[in-house]
Amino acid sequence: MNPVFTHDTRTVCGQASWHLATSSVEAYLTQQGGHLGPILFHFGDRTIAPYALCPWAEEDTDEELPPVLKVLRGDFFCMPFGANDEVFQGENHPPHGETANSLWKFESMRQVGDTVTLQTSLDNSVRPGHVDKWISLCSGHHAVYVRHLISGMKGPMSLGHHAMLKFPDTPGSGVVTTSPFLYAQTAPQPIELPENQGYSLLEPGTSFSSLADVPTITGQSTDLRRYPARKGYEDLVMLVSDPSVDFAWTAVTFPGEGYVWLALKDPLVLKQTVFWLSNGGRHYPPWNGRHTGVMGLEEVTSFFHYGLLQSVESNFLADQGHATCFHLDIAAPMDVRYIMAVAEIPEDFDRVETISTGLDEGAVLLKSTSGTEVSVRLDLTFLRSD
Repeated sequence: MNPVFTHDTRTVCGQASWHLATSSVEAYLTQQGGHLGPILFHFGDRTIAPYALCPWAEEDTDEELPPVLKVLRGDFFCMPFGANDEVFQGENHPPHGETANSLWKFESMRQVGDTVTLQTSLDNSVRPGHVDKWISLCSGHHAVYVRHLISGMKGPMSLGHHAMLKFPDTPGSGVVTTSPFLYAQTAPQPIELPENQGYSLLEPGTSFSSLADVPTITGQSTDLRRYPARKGYEDLVMLVSDPSVDFAWTAVTFPGEGYVWLALKDPLVLKQTVFWLSNGGRHYPPWNGRHTGVMGLEEVTSFFHYGLLQSVESNFLADQGHATCFHLDIAAPMDVRYIMAVAEIPEDFDRVETISTGLDEGAVLLKSTSGTEVSVRLDLTFLRSD
């Protein structure tokens, strides 16, 4: 597939979107909110489309609905990450920030060697500053390289990526694993309440050491490694990544579908991972019980999903030495990098056990619990800021 070089948008699933492609990957970036999706990974005659798209994407929705929820798809950059229901020092940020809601501006589409890059930008207004976004695809790599550069901004800030996968309907069809984490906990309060037409199942404010054994309000435990699960509930947990590793990762293996999805990050920049387990637990518009089998695998530096105020003020994660925000400096722009990839797997590949560097930094090696190994071409050096 030849690269596309145009500043024009096309309407895709209800949103004006820019298109970029190589023979390996095809991606769309929405102008509204900068949501990256759909993303199509091409393997010969087979195309894998792992990302979620909200069921109401082409419906007329309430005018009061934040743009982030009207667009809701794929992956998007949040700054500040979280609901932002409370004002912070006079700043009234929308849910997940202007970066997930406002109109992005086209800057360029160009090819250097085998890599096609779309650059867009956004001028932040609630807190003045500038954000540049680069989406890069490299021929032969079934990967998407995403970079955000935050400049001209100062003060404390939470931020993160909000990738969302759509799982096959079969219960437990996906197997979730991560690199080592130092601490894990369910959300301090239920994320949904029956009186608000929403339901959550996990025991709030409970720490756990294994994804396989997480307490619920029934007194029993549940296994977060397998999804879809817990139909009719909406839940959220946070894992604190081990900062000592060269790179941290999150992976979902789909044995029945014959592929694995993975995301790589620098744990010194994106310090936590949020799992948003959305399986039909919201019965108010526009959700109406139909947002099912979706899991957010969100790489962040934030205090859960609450927003800037809660991430900046004293909280138990920060008190334990796990930073939940950054302090931006006008003199030093902040560089946030993130890689998402897909690989085909053989039948005996059951779940990702480890991800390590291959023979060089041009690939990573995925090893399954069963011992099967798969090499994935990608550029690990991308995660390091220049």
